[in-house]
Amino acid sequence: MLVRIVKMSFEPSKIEEFLANFEANKTKIRNFEGCNFLELYRDQNNTNIFFTHSYWDSENDLNNYRHSELFKSVWAKTKPLFNAKPEAWSVDKLESLE
Repeated sequence: MLVRIVKMSFEPSKIEEFLANFEANKTKIRNFEGCNFLELYRDQNNTNIFFTHSYWDSENDLNNYRHSELFKSVWAKTKPLFNAKPEAWSVDKLESLE
């Protein structure tokens, strides 16, 4: 399993637009083949910073999403809202305690 974490910083005036776009597409993203989990986080101190956290069956599944029409349409609406370059990490989960 691949865990994907993406950090995004938005212009404060564009946050509602980002949230509306995420709301409209979150189920489609979560139901994309190979995606098993999706969460959105907001930084408590810098409220214009958000993180997505998702689980993918494989890097190939993530890449299929990143080259899909769904991603292209979501990203086309998201990218102009940034006030800093987004950062992304693909990591392997080593342990999980609940």
